[in-house]
Amino acid sequence: MRVRTAGRRAADLPLDLTDDNSLERLSALAAAELGPLRVVINTAGLLHDGALQPEKRLSQVRRQALERSFAINAFGPLLLAQAIEAALPRDRPVHFASLSARVGSIGDNRLGGWYAYRAAKAAQNQLLRTLAIEWQRRLPLACVTLLHPGTAATPLSAPFSGTLAPSALFTPARSASHLLDVLEGQSAASSGAFLAWDGQPVPW
Repeated sequence: MRVRTAGRRAADLPLDLTDDNSLERLSALAAAELGPLRVVINTAGLLHDGALQPEKRLSQVRRQALERSFAINAFGPLLLAQAIEAALPRDRPVHFASLSARVGSIGDNRLGGWYAYRAAKAAQNQLLRTLAIEWQRRLPLACVTLLHPGTAATPLSAPFSGTLAPSALFTPARSASHLLDVLEGQSAASSGAFLAWDGQPVPW
């Protein structure tokens, strides 16, 4: 996790979203030293890792793959929000955003496959939509946003981006720039939205 203070000083903090002890250490640090945090963006995600590959058919679904995908892609963002909540200001606007994916859209699913990743991203959307509703009551200036970053040239997308036109494959810097532009246009009144890199809503 990278933290940048108001003085523009950046620090890298070790964080494992699947480890409760790691999250508890972050929570204690956030409450004591990190606040107030104004923008928090979760970019962690898991699509493939060694033997773990997106499923093409039902026969390829494995319990361990489902559990690993949900641990990082669904539970991780919500547990991160829990860990840093004490460092969020109550009297100023704050953004909490997390990278989702268009393939996590139930309404936009026309190809099937990728069971674990699709389902975990859809679960993340529901969990953070629910968080947005709670924070509207408890942190009325907070804005929670789910973001589809487009296809960025990263190790996550590398095995699946060979057929894309060059214009459809973003550099990480370009994707980040688009997403920051999207967040700049969001406010507490729009909290809980699921938006693509160009600011357009993505179906749930």
